Amino acid sequence: MSERAVDVAIIGGGLAGNLLARQLRRTCPAVSVAVFERNEEPAYKVGESTVELATNYLLRKQGLSTYLYDEHLPKNGLRFFFDSEARDTALTEMTEIGSRGMLWVPSFQLHRGRLERDLLRFNAEDGVDVQRGAKVRVLDMSTEPGGRHRVEVTGPDGVTRYACRWLIDASGRASVIARRKGLRTEEPHSLAAAWGRLDGVADLEAVPDPAWHERAHYTARSLSTVHFCYPGYWIWLIPLRGQTSIGVVCERARFQDAWRKPEGLMAFVREHAALADLVKGARWIDHGSYGRLSYGTKQYFSTERWGLIGEAAAFSDPFYSPGSDFIALENDFLTDLIARDHAGEALEERCEVYNEFMHFRFEATMLLYRDLYATLGSFELFRIKLIFDLLCYYNLWLHSYARDEHLDLRTARAQLRRKDFILQAMRNFSGAFQRLVTQLHAEGRYFAGNRGRFDYRLERVEFLPRVGELRKRKDITRTTEAIFNEVRDLLLDLSRSDAAPERARLPLHEFMTDAAIA
Repeated sequence: MSERAVDVAIIGGGLAGNLLARQLRRTCPAVSVAVFERNEEPAYKVGESTVELATNYLLRKQGLSTYLYDEHLPKNGLRFFFDSEARDTALTEMTEIGSRGMLWVPSFQLHRGRLERDLLRFNAEDGVDVQRGAKVRVLDMSTEPGGRHRVEVTGPDGVTRYACRWLIDASGRASVIARRKGLRTEEPHSLAAAWGRLDGVADLEAVPDPAWHERAHYTARSLSTVHFCYPGYWIWLIPLRGQTSIGVVCERARFQDAWRKPEGLMAFVREHAALADLVKGARWIDHGSYGRLSYGTKQYFSTERWGLIGEAAAFSDPFYSPGSDFIALENDFLTDLIARDHAGEALEERCEVYNEFMHFRFEATMLLYRDLYATLGSFELFRIKLIFDLLCYYNLWLHSYARDEHLDLRTARAQLRRKDFILQAMRNFSGAFQRLVTQLHAEGRYFAGNRGRFDYRLERVEFLPRVGELRKRKDITRTTEAIFNEVRDLLLDLSRSDAAPERARLPLHEFMTDAAIA
């Protein structure tokens, strides 16, 4: 059997694999790339919403700005609604967190099937060897410095063997390389989900209440990623052109087997008064579910010239839509490694740093979720958590990514030297949020703020326009300290029914010790 030689073979032509192929062609045109996609035509997938880091990647490194505005929808930020304990509050009476206008950093709502179809076409036109309807069997993974990996690809035109210098697993949850090498790790944050697409969901802009529209300055709520938040679970609505994505994500113990069927999921959605009105005339297009969502990996990249990206590597949690952020980081690291390998550079140091960075980023992300789904149903508590989560994201993660600091070894090593302190601070805040859940339930205050309020504190945060610009390390540190103190004050205020006295600001290092902060 004849054998084709290629520099990089990518198993999977979904979002992660297609974007890596495109990035390699734009960055390293001398590197040959093949993509093997199992499906003849891209299937519908969840994961339609991007946030700011991934959008920076799509615009700055993928050159997709015009395409995304033409073919997909601009996203009007994150929007959260809070209900009564009985889940009977009308939509216009629910407390809401959300923007009053499109945000300063763009993001998008993606029709995944359309995007992946178009990326496959773009890549084929750019010289990528795109094989559709291709089933891949890994024959051999070389461990020799100059060796080649070998795969067998069965497609509509028969069987072809490929020899590649780099083999990339972008196969999603099939995780071809991860399973072969035993890399999958259990994640204690145990979630399940069910979802689908609907026709005929009512338009949020058609709600007949002028005061409700006025309080959000008539912004297009329907372009937001909309979250209906409850203790231990949340329900999303995401607009797609002409359709709506809907899904339930919950602590695994709350998952109901009935949700594995469309009628069972719809029955549960209709138990919520506001949602029942929105889906009254809706019809299912398709449906899916996962009994277990989150998992990790022992390794992302290897000096033996293989790598894992997207869900073939790890999956955290769909809340805040971080999946594409991980794809951006993984693809950046792999593009850099492949380019340096092509130029004859050694990879040991960068592989070590890039793997450690990805493990750090994954752990920091999981600390936003583990044991914290209980906060979701309380506006008074979750609004504080949202301030902490988003401001840290903008100040630390988005700013660093926009300046490509993750690709600078000196800067990346400096971040990794601080990782234990950062993770400890996050554990401290997690503990404070968990204690307040218990207190608010005990005092009957958990649902107290869930009716008739509107909040969006990020409009008043002065440092956001400077994210991505040149900032001194001391300015970032000072901002981090200010965020931590503001959130601590809000937690202490909420923990007491009377007015809190003046408090001294804590220095940053006190948030990073193994001690309760509130």
